[in-house]
Amino acid sequence: MTERLIDLESLYGELALPVIAAPMFIVSVPDLVVAECTSGVIGAFPALNAREPDTLDGWLTEIEERLESARAAGTYAAPHAVNLIVHKNNVRLEEDLATVVEHRVPIVITSVGKPGDIAKAVHGYGGTLFHDVTNVRHANKALESGVDGLILVCAGAGGHAGTLNPFALVPEVRSFFKGPLVLSGCLSDGRSVHAARALGADLAYMGTRFIATEEANAVPEYKQTILESGASDITYTPEFSGLPGSYLTKSIIRAGLDPAELSLPGEKVDREYRSGSEKPKAWSTIWGAGQGVGSITDVPATADLVARLKAEYEAAQSAAA
Repeated sequence: MTERLIDLESLYGELALPVIAAPMFIVSVPDLVVAECTSGVIGAFPALNAREPDTLDGWLTEIEERLESARAAGTYAAPHAVNLIVHKNNVRLEEDLATVVEHRVPIVITSVGKPGDIAKAVHGYGGTLFHDVTNVRHANKALESGVDGLILVCAGAGGHAGTLNPFALVPEVRSFFKGPLVLSGCLSDGRSVHAARALGADLAYMGTRFIATEEANAVPEYKQTILESGASDITYTPEFSGLPGSYLTKSIIRAGLDPAELSLPGEKVDREYRSGSEKPKAWSTIWGAGQGVGSITDVPATADLVARLKAEYEAAQSAAA
């Protein structure tokens, strides 16, 4: 068996904070990933953010070189991760997977579909594979495919979120899976990271909090809308991507739509769109975010954010001791 590139158990102790900075469409780019990794958390990006397959190769080369330079200078740099969308509509999957294998990316995250034979390819070079799931049935199917760890995307998470409360899903999955478990959903400060660990997760999955950072590839209006929003300003609908997702309500209104008229989860989105007008695009026009926006009040540099989160996490640990 090929030796793993990273030992997860030892990695947990090396990270500044037990966090994966979630891969976010459009938002996660090399500058953000490098800033996350050199701050001591796992940085991730979707392969599709590199708009062409050749660009993905360039991005990975850049990230690897910058992280190696940081390590050579004595700075700890956490592993990086690439997210592969495994839905049948992703025509780039095979080519992107080949690039990931060529670069021996230490952590691969699969989502929106079945991981299939990807575990075999990732394990072939010693990589580690996590898969996004929203319920126990999907968790079992992912484990049957050979994934190493599960990311439990719970209610309130940004992007394509599930509907289950983490207090229900984490213990239920823990009852049959003792491997690496990551919790996603409304984690925006160090206290919530500590709570995720106390609940039984090994790592917290934080996305929305990293949109409001200097290095994130999000327009200023997007970041400002996060600062102006609370949990009740998130709309959960399949309207824009076909899958239920969490979006900033103010971006929906800004696009000229009435949130009350949007499709509800479980409804089929198949009507003529607004009398023939072009459908606003998820992520670029309609901005994704989770219900944890209410505790986000600034746009710091990533290094400053992680330092703050670490202090909050350690304070929560001390208070619980």
